Amino acid sequence: MRDFRHDLSALALNTATLGHNMEGAGWGWSPERTIDACARRGIGGIVFWRREVEARAAAIGNYARAAGVRVVGLCRAPFLVGPLAFRSEAEVRDDFYRAIDQTAELGGDILTIVVGGVQPGTKGVGESLGLVGQYVADAAARAASAGVRLALEPLHPVYGGDRSCLVTTRDALDLCDRIGADNLGVAIDVYHVWWDTDLPRQLARAGGRIFGFHLCDWLAHTADVLLDRGMMGDGVADLVAIRAAVEQAGYQGFCEVEIFSANNWWKRDPAEVLDVMVGRFRTVC
Repeated sequence: MRDFRHDLSALALNTATLGHNMEGAGWGWSPERTIDACARRGIGGIVFWRREVEARAAAIGNYARAAGVRVVGLCRAPFLVGPLAFRSEAEVRDDFYRAIDQTAELGGDILTIVVGGVQPGTKGVGESLGLVGQYVADAAARAASAGVRLALEPLHPVYGGDRSCLVTTRDALDLCDRIGADNLGVAIDVYHVWWDTDLPRQLARAGGRIFGFHLCDWLAHTADVLLDRGMMGDGVADLVAIRAAVEQAGYQGFCEVEIFSANNWWKRDPAEVLDVMVGRFRTVC
């Protein structure tokens, strides 16, 4: 395993850790201020949310590179299916393509895909996953031409109904196998996979198709499954074992800290959050 005690070059901030994924959350830092704070601490990478960059993607990407912080990627593609997705296929495809273009303009490598929940009028996940496969297969060539990799992120089963009918690493890799695009892989988020006893086998199967690795923790007494994630070390996930399995599969990319925490970390001074994040990355991950 890589030794991070004295090297933060593989640490990336997902700006959701500061609340930037939701309107009105956090302390309202600009992308530039966040980039500068990362650069001062030696944090090697950053992942933005689309609402932060909008029409300024290219300028923000240039600012990050000038500061010595790599733009790892963008969150996220639109929900492709389910009750939270756009109503029409045309709207879904158009926004999916816009997200790919924004990732390229930002200079990011990876667009994360959270697929959406069970398609209205259907039961179970099979039909919904079939529709997801069609959308992703259609978008893969456009993403490749833009130099963008697509990372399917399976979510914890608690989100199966509305946010993600893709709930296991196994099913994510099955989709990758079926589509067969070189620029399609998976993002492994500790919050969503820590419980899965089949995870080591699936990570070994994934090999070079692991495009992202997300850090946080699952609190034993979580108050909100969406907005009460734990800082690394505060919960029950075996962070070291999961990272060991991810790296044994060949992953040597960024470790991206992504913590949704409306009533704890988002209420703290972002400078404090970043300092704690750095300390935990060095000691418990």
